[in-house]
Amino acid sequence: MNSETTVTILCGLAILVGVAGTVIPVLPGSILIGASLLAWAIWGGAGTAGWVVFAVAMVFVVAGMAASAVLTGRKLKEHAIPSRSIAAALVAGVVGMFIIPVVGLFVGFAAGLLLGELLRTRNLGRAATSSWAALKATGLGMLAEFGLACLAASTWVIGVWVAAANG
Repeated sequence: MNSETTVTILCGLAILVGVAGTVIPVLPGSILIGASLLAWAIWGGAGTAGWVVFAVAMVFVVAGMAASAVLTGRKLKEHAIPSRSIAAALVAGVVGMFIIPVVGLFVGFAAGLLLGELLRTRNLGRAATSSWAALKATGLGMLAEFGLACLAASTWVIGVWVAAANG
């Protein structure tokens, strides 16, 4: 196996981890995809096609990151959810990850968000409503980033096929 094949396999694995990372917050996401695309363009042996794939796929990566931030941020502002509630949710999510295997991150995040909102609003009904809105906003942002990360990964796969057919 030559070095270009090794680079292609390693980049493919890193892109796969990156796509998963858009949904599983513990793993690196879109940034890992972008770094892998750059590495493949430089060392993957695809030449000009590698750089075209890098450029096209990076449009998807950047769009996914922007969409996630904009969609989530807009919904959080609509529901007037302060950043301290999100910070409490993130801390509780990290703690939950160590307490409850597999689902602790998600359970901890939701519980921390509810607690942060309960402390802020002093009303369980309003806290539950705003927490649910924040969870939906976070999910929508993750879904948008995941979809665009999949498009970036698909672009890379097509680029690998084209490079293999021409190489």
